[in-house]
Amino acid sequence: QVQLVESGGGLVQAGGSLRLSCAASGRTFSRYTMGWFRQAPGKEREFVAAITWSGGNTYYADSVKGRFTISRDNAKNTVYLQMNKLKPEDTAVYYCAAQIHSAEYDCWGQGTQVTVSS
Repeated sequence: QVQLVESGGGLVQAGGSLRLSCAASGRTFSRYTMGWFRQAPGKEREFVAAITWSGGNTYYADSVKGRFTISRDNAKNTVYLQMNKLKPEDTAVYYCAAQIHSAEYDCWGQGTQVTVSS
């Protein structure tokens, strides 16, 4: 069973940066497409970024394109989300997710809080 554990969240001023990490258990991490999602208070969870198993393809929501970068280190079973030029509207709980058994994201971490002050 794959488990995902996020870290790196916190409080930062607008314009600042944070790097989120998602550590995965299991020996087959390198096979999975990984994604980051976020959920702000009172809003639905939304897609942020995704990266294919080899890291060769990345995808971003329009709202973060040019500011956020997703990457992975398969040797460390870890996926990262580098967030630059943060805005107050980026405030949310950020979740890491994996496509384990299908093209759907079916494995989720517990989330890490990111708060951006104005």
